[in-house]
Amino acid sequence: MLKHGGRLLEAAQQYQIPLPEWLDLSTGINPNGYPIPAIPDAVWQRLPEEQDELIASAQEYYQCQSILAVAGSQAAIQSLPLLRSPATVGIVTPSYAEHAYAWTKAGHTILPIASNEIDQYINQLDTLILVNPNNPTACTFTQQQCQAWLENLNQRQGWLIIDEAFIDCTPELSLSKLAPLKGLIILRSVGKFFGLAGLRAGFVLAEATVLNSLNELLGPWALSNPSRFVCARALQDKVWQTQTRQHTQQKSQRLNALLSKYQLEPTGSTQLFQWVQTEQAEQRHQQLANLAVFTRLFKRPNSLRFGLPGNEPEWQHLESALQQIVIAEL
Repeated sequence: MLKHGGRLLEAAQQYQIPLPEWLDLSTGINPNGYPIPAIPDAVWQRLPEEQDELIASAQEYYQCQSILAVAGSQAAIQSLPLLRSPATVGIVTPSYAEHAYAWTKAGHTILPIASNEIDQYINQLDTLILVNPNNPTACTFTQQQCQAWLENLNQRQGWLIIDEAFIDCTPELSLSKLAPLKGLIILRSVGKFFGLAGLRAGFVLAEATVLNSLNELLGPWALSNPSRFVCARALQDKVWQTQTRQHTQQKSQRLNALLSKYQLEPTGSTQLFQWVQTEQAEQRHQQLANLAVFTRLFKRPNSLRFGLPGNEPEWQHLESALQQIVIAEL
């Protein structure tokens, strides 16, 4: 299986640093996530029921009526390739690696393309997969671009899959309000912005035929009852959402400035992470890890992704580590 951020236990063992001493910036998950409400005993004792508040809450939040709840975006990423015959799939590279892995495993032909090459290759594709904003580069795609590519793919009964895992901070970029459209499949998650990665909760927005096929493949009770309960309340809490968008914007700007101060100027930015492309990525990753700061290392291209610190001691921890690295190289 592919490796991801968040493997803090592994890092603690590798670097022989006790777990409580670490600052984990490797995931891009909001460190100040939605506060978990008290969960009634009955929620734990009963099987999930589709008539609860979850789908109605999701329909309002995503401004879309055609929605399926799934066990995180990952469940859909692994299952969607099984719903199509072997085809040519364009994936913007670099990007979230699970997409290419899943479609390759299902027997499809992958065509890696740069974000500025999509128009050049769109006529060769049966499916186009975008992550918007992209992870890790943070590049974005406009609604006009996406609709033009979808129109092209529809000529071949193709799919446009848009993974919007990091879009909640900038909902104006989302195509969710346009769904369901023929051939358009949107993946949403509560793991990043809401900081609820442990729920393993996500949604697929698409035509009913796609959702029905996906639901049949995934089977009953894809999402646990406690996950459904917490997720519904997070989607309903507009006050928390508005405040969090403001806070993450401020923290993102602070992180950008801090990294730039210590010769790690970000190449791309979202409100939840900063992406730094540098030939010294692996060296910096190791240096920071030795100081109990865990980043996400990428090798194609050589780069680091930094998530947000969660509180003032964590900000101080990061700046101290960056300062020590700079001083050591003087």
